[in-house]
Amino acid sequence: MKLQSYDELKHSKYRLSLMLFLFLNVAVSLFCLIPFTDCPQTELSAPVVTITFLSTLTLFACFIRPKAKFPLLNAVALLLGALWAWHIYHRYHQVFLFDNHFLIISLLSVFFISAIALSDYLTAFCLHITPPVVTVLLLDNGQHLTMLLLTLSLPLIGFSLQHLMRRRVDHFTRRLMRQLYEEKETFSDLSMLDPLTGLYNRRGLKNRLDNILENHAGSHFVLLLDIDHFKAYNDNYGHAMGDQALARVSVAIRDAVRSRDVVVRYGGEEFLVLMTNVNASIAMKLAERIRQYVVDLEIPHRFNEKVSTHVTISAGIAPIFDDEFDQAVANADRALYVAKNQGRNTILAWEDLPKIVPVSSEAL
Repeated sequence: MKLQSYDELKHSKYRLSLMLFLFLNVAVSLFCLIPFTDCPQTELSAPVVTITFLSTLTLFACFIRPKAKFPLLNAVALLLGALWAWHIYHRYHQVFLFDNHFLIISLLSVFFISAIALSDYLTAFCLHITPPVVTVLLLDNGQHLTMLLLTLSLPLIGFSLQHLMRRRVDHFTRRLMRQLYEEKETFSDLSMLDPLTGLYNRRGLKNRLDNILENHAGSHFVLLLDIDHFKAYNDNYGHAMGDQALARVSVAIRDAVRSRDVVVRYGGEEFLVLMTNVNASIAMKLAERIRQYVVDLEIPHRFNEKVSTHVTISAGIAPIFDDEFDQAVANADRALYVAKNQGRNTILAWEDLPKIVPVSSEAL
């Protein structure tokens, strides 16, 4: 949810304002072309015909290309304002002897269009009314100056204040959306972390994995680790103590590997380490260092007595061939279970396994 969606919404509003502005100009210009019996008949007003034609053409373009962007509002507002000023000048010399209120009515007509369609766009509003206002003031020659100034000042003050308030609302909305986006990113990061250990979960692993396989050359290894006799530890020490043991083991694993390696809580008591840009010898040394770090924690585990009096881990390690991560995990998993079957508290490489190795059910 970036600001792009908000900008798209604002552009949609901008486009609707443009279309409404064009529609009102068409409606008012057509009204001006209607002959009335109580008014002197003259030839068609060229500027009004031009307004009708240009507004209709532009409105049609907006309809046939609904997804296109038309940053035309200011230019169209100025052009149509100039055409209305031309129309006022042209008609004034025909009707001024018959209608003393022609100028004020013409000015109000222009304000009517701007007030409805351009209330959110102060620049376009000013561009549209400026040519008619200047024309009316010049033609009036100061005869109705007070009324004209009042007619001008009230809408301008109102729309200026409204524009300032809308700008403040827009800035507040953008700031709020940035904060919401940042919070969304934070929650997204948290959703990729295991809450107990602070390590990546499987979703976090997937997020990192694609980037590593695409952008990091060299050989990579998968190390799959499992805490020995952890079910017995939970059953006898309690789940609270089990959670503490998991948290301490996760810290030991994280401290034992390099900063570029990815450490994941892969299951209940199972961990995965993705070692990047490393050869087989260094990968094995890192795996052994992890095993030793866990032993050095000296977490008492009297139900692990066949192996040690403390918490230990067993692990299987396998290389990633041709970016086949799932196959590497399967190979490391096979090596892990063989390591458990052979006595636990040991690291076993997949390459060192015979082709077929029977796995005892007691190792599970």
